[in-house]
Amino acid sequence: MPDDEEFLAKLPTDLVLRLPPSFDDAGDERRHRKERLAAALRIFGRFGFEEGVAGHITARDPERPDHFWVNPFGVSFKHVRVSDLILVNHEGKVVEGRYPVNEAAFAIHSQVHRARPGVVAAAHSHSTYGRAIAALGQRLEPITQDVCAFYQDHGLFDDYTGVVTDLEEGERVAAALGGHKAVILRNHGLLTVGDTVDAAAWWFITMERSCQVQLLAKAAGQVVPIEHGNAVLTHGQIGNDLVGWINYQPLYDQITREQPDLFD
Repeated sequence: MPDDEEFLAKLPTDLVLRLPPSFDDAGDERRHRKERLAAALRIFGRFGFEEGVAGHITARDPERPDHFWVNPFGVSFKHVRVSDLILVNHEGKVVEGRYPVNEAAFAIHSQVHRARPGVVAAAHSHSTYGRAIAALGQRLEPITQDVCAFYQDHGLFDDYTGVVTDLEEGERVAAALGGHKAVILRNHGLLTVGDTVDAAAWWFITMERSCQVQLLAKAAGQVVPIEHGNAVLTHGQIGNDLVGWINYQPLYDQITREQPDLFD
């Protein structure tokens, strides 16, 4: 991914611009990640990314890096509160919380977090357009400015063997993700990662929309792709996690102002 420091160096210093916070206390950082996780789940619910009990977003615990917080199994994205989130260890056991963990969430996310120590959050859900692209077994093409965030920066898990419930399959998903920010799971859906919950959530949202645009554009006629050099340039401008974090903030502001009960 592009370097955040290079992006920061270009930002104005005399104007108000929110940036991701840093923490000296692990408890404060844990609370922050849980709040962002609950908000992201509410946003996913608003956008219709739920399909029954499928779908999950995880956030690595700041003190126990082999543990992650995740939405509780069987609870609507639209209703999740901070107090509902569960903490799962490296064995798939719930060590904090009142609900069970989705078996697929553990099988996939545990291996993604294990393979990518720098990843704080991962998001996966059975969104409509993501599933449509996944059914075609296609990658995203550089046909719009926004999709260039994923140019040469997303993988394809080109297989399907049923619901992911074992760690070996999760390892294969993590391998297909590689060092990218996202992976398309054939016949399944999308998965995105980030160094914050906000970035991972934003990549999923904009990737889902990019899938929709690609399907619409190809159905309408012959698409005009962005030339390789310009696609690479645009990826460098909009494809880093800090840009993802910044893009996500208006959505976070909206959901937290309208649904403050998510902090309970």
